[in-house]
Amino acid sequence: MTTLLTIALIIGVALILMHLWTRRLTRMGVQSVPQPGQILPVNGGTIHYVEQGDPEKPTVVMIHGLTGQLQHFTYAMTDLLADDFYVIAVDRPGCGYSTRDLARLATLPEQARMIREFLEAKGVSQAILVGHSLGGAVSLAMALDNPERVRALALLAPLTHRVPSTPAIFKALEIRTEWLRSLIANTIAVPLAKTTAPHVIDEAFAPEPAPRDFLDRAGGALGLRPSAYITGSQDLAGVDASIDAQSQRYHELKVRGGILYGAEDPILSPSQQGAPMVDYGLSFEALENRGHMIPLTAPEACAEFVRRMASASQSPSKPANTAG
Repeated sequence: MTTLLTIALIIGVALILMHLWTRRLTRMGVQSVPQPGQILPVNGGTIHYVEQGDPEKPTVVMIHGLTGQLQHFTYAMTDLLADDFYVIAVDRPGCGYSTRDLARLATLPEQARMIREFLEAKGVSQAILVGHSLGGAVSLAMALDNPERVRALALLAPLTHRVPSTPAIFKALEIRTEWLRSLIANTIAVPLAKTTAPHVIDEAFAPEPAPRDFLDRAGGALGLRPSAYITGSQDLAGVDASIDAQSQRYHELKVRGGILYGAEDPILSPSQQGAPMVDYGLSFEALENRGHMIPLTAPEACAEFVRRMASASQSPSKPANTAG
C-alpha cells in the first residue's frame, strides 16, 4: 500500500507541476499574441474577428484551419486584398479568441451556422468565402446550407472528404472523452506542445520553410493554451462525425468557385481532397513546390486566386475546371 501511495503522490505532484507550467505558458502565449480584433456573440459562443477595407466593396470572409487562428490570414493575405474588398478574418468557434460553449458545436454544420449568424449580425448578405484546410470544409458547409448567402468559394488546401488517417502532427488530439481532454489540456498537452513545437511547425510547412515569426506574428503561440488543445480535439471529433454526410451532398453545390492546393502538401492530399471537387463544379489548381500552409508561404498567389474566383462568380458561366 505504501508503494501505491508513493506512486500516487508522485503522479499527483507531477500533474500539479505540469498544471503550473501550463498556466505560465498560457500567460506567455497571450502576451505574445494579444487580441487584435473585436468579439461578437452568437448562439453557442462568440466570434472574434478583424476587418479591413471598405464595407461597400465585395466582402471576403477568411476561415482558418485546424489548431489555427485568424493571424494565418492577417500575416499577409488581408493586406493584399483590402484595397479591393471588405475583408473579414475570423477565429473559428473555440479558436484564437473566439469561444464555443459545447463540444457538439464542433461539427461542420454547427461551425458553419455560428459563422453565418456572425455574418448576419454584421449585415453581410453575400460573402466570398476563403477557407483554408478545415476552414475549407466549414466554407463548404456554409455553401451547402445557405447558398444564397455565399457569392463564391476560394478554398485553399481544403479538407473535403474523410482522410484515411489523422495526420501525424494531430494524432495527440485524438481524444473522444471530454473530461480526459480537459485533464490532458491542463497538465501535459501545453508543455508537450511547447517542446515539440519546432518539429510540428516544420512538418506543417514542409517542404517549405516556416516563417521565423510564426509563433507571434502568425499567432502560433496561442496554441500554447489548454483551450487550444480542447478545441482541436473537439474539431477532430466533429469532423469525424459530419464529413461523410457533407461529402455526400456535394452534388447539391450551387456556389461557383475553386480550389488551390500546394502540389507537395504533406497534410492533405491534393489528388484526394482537391481534384475530386471538379466533379461538383469547382475548379482545381496546384502550386508547384508548395505545401499546406500556402496562405503564409504563397500569399500573393493565394490573393490572386481569390480575385479570380471573385471575378468568375460575376460571369454567366462557371469558371473552367483546370489542373496545374
